[in-house]
Amino acid sequence: MARHKEFDREEALEKAMETFWCYGYEGTSIQVLVKNMGINRGSLYDTFGDKRALFQSAIAHYDQTVVKDAIARLEAPDASKSAIIDHFYTLIDRAVTDVQRRGCLITNTAVELCPHDPDTATRIATNLKRIEQAFYQALVRAKEKGELSDKHDLNALANFLTCTLQGLRVTSKVNPDREVLRRIAQVALSVLD
Repeated sequence: MARHKEFDREEALEKAMETFWCYGYEGTSIQVLVKNMGINRGSLYDTFGDKRALFQSAIAHYDQTVVKDAIARLEAPDASKSAIIDHFYTLIDRAVTDVQRRGCLITNTAVELCPHDPDTATRIATNLKRIEQAFYQALVRAKEKGELSDKHDLNALANFLTCTLQGLRVTSKVNPDREVLRRIAQVALSVLD
């Protein structure tokens, strides 16, 4: 008779995501995963597959929870220039209070795995495109409201804002100084003037 799983899959996936976010893919062992997830090896493999499959599920979970929440204001029907500005300063607030200096799982994965893992690179590119699209939509609304001049190439601005956001995330892991990060954001956001 098959044994009934005695754990919540979503809760275990959340814990796996947190573990990968703290230690990265290579820095996370199966032993650390089963300990942090509160399940045994057999349950991990039966439910999620191998470590790589679990990591891919954790990235998807991150996108559907953390990224979705982070860009919700940018995707709101009334989002425009102020939503973009708030997005950057909210990121800074989170970064300076993150005592573990986790940064962003998407950014961390891009740096760690994308140069030598084409499948992960494709997945991360999709995640970044989602963020870029949220910026683009907010920029379109800002232009419609007269908050941006016609001189702006909105696609290029969305690319730039996404790139700058990722750079801020990396910088915040090295130097989580609020004033340093605010100055970087102020310079970056001056392109919206």
